[in-house]
Amino acid sequence: MLRRHSQRIYSLVGLIVRGKREAFVVGHDWGAQVAWYLCLFRPNRVKALVNLGVPYQPRSPVSKPIPLLTKMFGEGLYISQFQEPGRAEKAFSKYDYVTIMKKFLLIDAPDLLAAPPGVEIIDFLETPSSLPPWITEEDLQFFASKFQISGFTGGLNYYRAMDLNWELLGPWQGAKITVPTKFIVGDKDLGFQSFGTKFYIEGEEFKSLVPNLQVVVIDGHHFIQLEKAELVTNEIISFFSNQSLV
Repeated sequence: MLRRHSQRIYSLVGLIVRGKREAFVVGHDWGAQVAWYLCLFRPNRVKALVNLGVPYQPRSPVSKPIPLLTKMFGEGLYISQFQEPGRAEKAFSKYDYVTIMKKFLLIDAPDLLAAPPGVEIIDFLETPSSLPPWITEEDLQFFASKFQISGFTGGLNYYRAMDLNWELLGPWQGAKITVPTKFIVGDKDLGFQSFGTKFYIEGEEFKSLVPNLQVVVIDGHHFIQLEKAELVTNEIISFFSNQSLV
């Protein structure tokens, strides 16, 4: 993942350098992770950051993430199930691509995304019978068509590289994100409700690692940029338009 992030970061830095100025950056989910690392490695290239859904997490000085998460939440945790190469891909192959999109994009699960013993996470997730107003069948068909070409291994490899990233990030232990940042998250986002994330975001540790931080919690789920498009857009524009940042 860090290697993948590094490739994307180098590409982003290249684009920014070509523009001969600092950039305003927006990220969501794994894109947020790329943006966090961009700001960590090359803060001089980023004027300001807005990240959605996934906060900057401190690196444990002693524990790799996968053994720790599996010990805490069990083998049925989606991150743990994704570790074995080919396992999730095989489980996914029982479903058409649109159904997989529905299962993951429209998750309706308990506050922890973990399957019971002996059950694959893709089987555990229900397929919603109807769509919310912020996404259409055409949207899902479009997303599915992209994965039909690429498969799911590239995305799953992000999870499979989490321990490697932990090792490679050692030199940045305790490092802070100094770029002016706004973090936006939906209060019904599964990630916000799991792993103690809500308490971390609303507490002091997150702000200590990202000192120049604004946190905005809005009514919404994980894909808030779709669900609450106008509100999120206004939050981004207002932050980037701040005269102290321009």
